[in-house]
Formats: sequence, C-alpha cells, structure tokens
Amino acid sequence: MLETMRRHGMTLAIFAACTTGLTAIVYSLTKDRIAEQAALQHKTLLDQVVPPALYDNQMQDECYLITENALGNKQTHRLYLARKNGIPAAAALESTAPDGYSGAIQLLVGADFSGNVLGVRVTEHHETPGLGDKIDTRISNWIYAFSGKKVISESDNHWAVKKDGGEFDQFTGATITPRAVVNAVKRTALYLETVPAQLSSLPTCGEK
Repeated sequence: MLETMRRHGMTLAIFAACTTGLTAIVYSLTKDRIAEQAALQHKTLLDQVVPPALYDNQMQDECYLITENALGNKQTHRLYLARKNGIPAAAALESTAPDGYSGAIQLLVGADFSGNVLGVRVTEHHETPGLGDKIDTRISNWIYAFSGKKVISESDNHWAVKKDGGEFDQFTGATITPRAVVNAVKRTALYLETVPAQLSSLPTCGEK
C-alpha cells in the first residue's frame, strides 16, 4: 500500500515538474509577442480618440499620472500626451463616469486643450445588455457623436441628453447611462484645458 502511494506520489511530482517546465518554456517563447500585441492594441485605442495626424511623438510612451475628482473618483488616471513638433497638441485621458446605471463606466477621452473633443471610447462597463450597452462600439455608433464637439464652459447646456435639453441622444428605456457618459466626457474635456500648465509637475507613469 505504502509502496503504491510512493509510486503515485513520484508520478505526480514528475508530472508537475514537467508541466511547470513546459509552461515556463511557452511563456518564454511567447511573452515578447504578447507584449507586442498588447502595445499595438493600446496604440490602436489611442488613435481612435486622438487622430494620428495630430501628433508625431510616441504618444503611448509619454504617460502621466493624474488624481483628480473631476475625473470621476479619487483613483489615479493615466494621461497620454500627443505632441506635434514638440508642442503639446492634445491628450487621451482615462476618466470614470461613476453614476452609470450598473456601476462605474470607464472611459478614454481624447481632446485638445481648448475644449474640443476628438474621440471617446468606453473601455469597461457593466450596463444592461440591450439597453445601456449601446455605449459600446460593438453594439452601436452612439459614442462617435462626441467627436468634433466642443465644450464651451461648465454651464454649456448643449452637453446633456435631449431629455435634459441637450443635444445627445438617450437610449429607449435607458437615460441614466448616456447621461452619465455625457457628463463625464464634459468634465474630462474641461479638465484637459488645465493640463498644459500642470505638465512639469505631473508624475510620469514610470514613477509609480
């Protein structure tokens, strides 16, 4: 009985060692490719909110950390700076709409520093399928309506859903979700106007 248990234990130990070794080999062979694909996907996302024609730097490499309540919570958000001929031209900034119907909605907002929104994408949400999920580009083109819009001021009444007197469509049976996103994009665009004056004091992503 004991001898049988020892044999089984030895077999399991050898199997575990082989599996661990194989996993390590596969990881070693694929980690660079995985990192390359992740970087490519990230650049593609940035280019969706800040058109490549507007910058000539490696935008994804010029990353700053911002903690600001205007971005929806007290968490640290990343800002990716777009430069043209060395001059800050625009940025893509992570933001949060904390008041979605099913919880916080994570956004990436691209804008210049004069209130002009260049593009917006939802990066994470838990909104109701068939209702609030129309903020997702896989479901509808609603999010594209922000591109080219300008925020004049905090009191700009255009920045609201139509039900509240603004210009953005709400969804049939779901107003809370689009209202939350519109308000978050507006706050983020207004905050981005303050960024150029702060750049020299912002920590970079590598510092944390």
